[in-house]
Amino acid sequence: MKPPKKHATQAKAPAPGKPAAAHPLADEVRPGQSVELLKELHILTREGKLNQDSRRKLKQVYHLYQFIEKLLLELPQGGEGATLADHGAGKSYLGFIIYDLFFKNLRSGHIYGIETRQELVQKSRELAARLGFERMSFLNLSVAESTESDALPQQIDMVTALHACDTATDDAIAFGLKKKARYLVLVPCCQAEMARCLNANKALSLHRTPLAELWRHPLHTREVGSQITNVLRCLYLEASGYQVTVTELVGWEHSMKNELIIARYTGQKKRSAAERLRALLQEFGVEQALGARFGLEPLQHAVESA
Repeated sequence: MKPPKKHATQAKAPAPGKPAAAHPLADEVRPGQSVELLKELHILTREGKLNQDSRRKLKQVYHLYQFIEKLLLELPQGGEGATLADHGAGKSYLGFIIYDLFFKNLRSGHIYGIETRQELVQKSRELAARLGFERMSFLNLSVAESTESDALPQQIDMVTALHACDTATDDAIAFGLKKKARYLVLVPCCQAEMARCLNANKALSLHRTPLAELWRHPLHTREVGSQITNVLRCLYLEASGYQVTVTELVGWEHSMKNELIIARYTGQKKRSAAERLRALLQEFGVEQALGARFGLEPLQHAVESA
């Protein structure tokens, strides 16, 4: 007589009154998030585990997504038909996760990932095709080039730029203004342009004051330059009709590039912001070098010899 055939092992039901064990990723991955997507993005390992570096990255993206989701829901029809341009997309972690958690459930709406590295653009296109994310496009363009590209619509609802380096954040702002974006969500990265200007011009009006100590050492010059640049960006947005909020993205233990700038279009252009913007540029001696970047026409100064 043959022994009874063994059946596939099944998970045992929890004992009566004993709660079922939580999924090991329940505290790490948002409900509705595709685990397969996270594996494709190499945020999860093939075994579905999360290492420390990926945990920090995922926490940053999820925290940013909380702000983005709230703004998208403020759009007409709860974000139905929304358009979003993600600048400096890189491997498009942010774009894919936003699509998976929000856009995938809409009948219409589109995400545009903009990146200069062709190999990353191609990989993102292939991944979107495998996942069936049909309303995602990836463009091999710089942020500045995308402003004039016919591949994007005339109007974009939201512009995001996560850790866009140096002047790429400024290009993303220029793109948002040109495309009449309702919202801009920006996390600036390294910024060297202001530091170069401070070194070149030495902020002549301040060089004999104690304030010159702020950029005597190269490290301080970079940090002060980044801080001044972000202040100028906020003033520029306010002068262009946006309400601006500045906050931390995540704790400093996760990233030193942690400043989150959120701009909502109200149409109320603040004259005082434009005046302070020009005054700061003049005070630091960079109006001629950077004024055009912040939408200011250079003032004509008569130069008279003594």
